[in-house]
Amino acid sequence: MLSFRAMSRSATATPWWLVLLEGIAALVIGILLVTDPIRTLFTLVVFVGAYLFVIGVIDLVMLFVDQRQWGWRLFTGVLGIVAGLAVLRHPAWATVLVPAAVVWILAILAIVMGAVTLLRSVVAGGWGLTILGVISIILGLILLFNTVVSALVLIYVVGIWSIVGGIVAIAAAFRLRELRRAGEMGRPVVSGS
Repeated sequence: MLSFRAMSRSATATPWWLVLLEGIAALVIGILLVTDPIRTLFTLVVFVGAYLFVIGVIDLVMLFVDQRQWGWRLFTGVLGIVAGLAVLRHPAWATVLVPAAVVWILAILAIVMGAVTLLRSVVAGGWGLTILGVISIILGLILLFNTVVSALVLIYVVGIWSIVGGIVAIAAAFRLRELRRAGEMGRPVVSGS
């Protein structure tokens, strides 16, 4: 486990401008997801398909360079190539199926977690766990039986989350730059609230 000091050293080793670029990218993608969700999602899915394909090819090539864990690399390489080609050959279907699959996974997780919470409420007792379990199951069922609406809402939630994350990353980048400059000049940094 990394100590706090080691983690802060690795965080300060990251170039501030890289954090800034990540923040700007997240902000732009978030704005595009909120303002034009279908086209943006289509474009992102095509990029993911290309990424999966390239990573699959790299995994297969790495079999010849490093033969440790060759079975795992063969599996992930073939899976990445097949998934990437499927997405790239049918991007419209992938644009519909990817958010739907995420909603289904979230729905199943909510139902399972709700059932586990209900079982815990029987053993441990208490109305709080029972209410949380029932709410989780109801939420899972709503997601499961309203996949299209849930997928559209999910796109907007991800967009808003990306905007907030982008703004935070941009602010953190400028704070990191200020810390670096103060460290180079040897003066203490005064933290303002």
